[in-house]
Amino acid sequence: MVIEVTAAEHADLPELADVAALTFPLACPAAARPEDIAAFIATTLSAARFAEYLADPTRAVLIARNESRILGYAMTVDGVPDDPDVQAAVTLRPAVELSKMYVVPDSHGGAVSAALMRAALVHATAAGAVGVWLGVNQQNRRAQRFYGKHGFAVSGTKTFRLGAGIEQDFVMLRPLLDAEQT
Repeated sequence: MVIEVTAAEHADLPELADVAALTFPLACPAAARPEDIAAFIATTLSAARFAEYLADPTRAVLIARNESRILGYAMTVDGVPDDPDVQAAVTLRPAVELSKMYVVPDSHGGAVSAALMRAALVHATAAGAVGVWLGVNQQNRRAQRFYGKHGFAVSGTKTFRLGAGIEQDFVMLRPLLDAEQT
């Protein structure tokens, strides 16, 4: 199977939102309330919100696809937010956040995630970053192992609001010496 990673375009938005709605719940802890997950999807992962992300010059939305469909996506955001926990954990500057990276279930464990990671790191390097950071739920061991294989290490903790719940995340950081070394 040939996997192509490209920048998302407006024509991709309906399918991209569908992929986001399918994949986001898979990364949520078992205790997360379904109504909070649904609200997050509606407000943050809709086609309209992805259109806003495409228009934002500080963001890049990348999609991985085969000949027939989108298999996953990643979104980067330039910089580090004002959150004091993230500020303390992200010691490499300038930095780019790997804000989202999700792959459809039938493509887990394959080349799709690696291709998205390579593309995100190449994008961050081209943007002039010396580090990439991300937040990952402390209970999501599978994602943590994947990020570790790609050079990320835990550098701190932060919280993530999911509706009424407060989730505990690790902040993971990766230096960008050569984005091709993934």
